[in-house]
Amino acid sequence: MNLVTWVPMMAAMMLPAAASALVRRVLAGDPIQAVLFFVGSYLAVWTLVGTAAYALYRPHESVVAGAVVLATGFYEVTPLKKHFRRRCRDTVCSGFEFGLNCVGSCIGLMLMLAALGVTSVMWMAAITVLVLAQKMIPPKAVLMRR
Repeated sequence: MNLVTWVPMMAAMMLPAAASALVRRVLAGDPIQAVLFFVGSYLAVWTLVGTAAYALYRPHESVVAGAVVLATGFYEVTPLKKHFRRRCRDTVCSGFEFGLNCVGSCIGLMLMLAALGVTSVMWMAAITVLVLAQKMIPPKAVLMRR
């Protein structure tokens, strides 16, 4: 996989997670230019993160992948993750700020994807569903409490 395919893949995975923020902006009556700027700046954050991840990515052995999965599981229940998840669900001023908070919320899952296989459609779909669920399902409906 090269950078030209990697970056759009990251954007495609993360754009659905911004759907609720986009709907809130449209319902609030934001002009289309503001909504497009929000989307563009949100995707710019993920483009930067995707480019950095691509530059740092090296295939891993099963032991490393297992360690990353365990570390991700630990991160998912930390106060830092809760903070980013809450901020990623809140109404924010800019797509850039929203994107940074969503990176903080999703970074463990993104690292897990890199460890498990970035070219695996199954893992990409599973991680995308998890990210989307974390954005759409209220925290009180799952294990994570506010």
